[in-house]
Amino acid sequence: MNVQVIMRDGAPEYAVLPWAEYQALLDATGRTPDQPAIQPGQASLAQLAQLRQEQGLSLEQLARTVGISPAYLELIERGERDPDSAIRRVLARTLGVSGWGEAS
Repeated sequence: MNVQVIMRDGAPEYAVLPWAEYQALLDATGRTPDQPAIQPGQASLAQLAQLRQEQGLSLEQLARTVGISPAYLELIERGERDPDSAIRRVLARTLGVSGWGEAS
């Protein structure tokens, strides 16, 4: 793979690769260039923070909507707590995803 790495302050910031190689990577994942990383209805609980951010919700907004504290939601997003099925159902309904009613 032919990749150019662009550095900022001594750390890698961007990776640039030829279009054909980019397309091959997309094909390997089954995605198209305009497709978001997380599809509503297909997200896993491990993608909760990214899905929340993609929908423009703050941690506090989602937590209050679900009826839990922002601190507890943050623990769930980091994978440090496994919410019960009631919280999973409310998260799923609020974010428009399915399959979160059961513990993983």
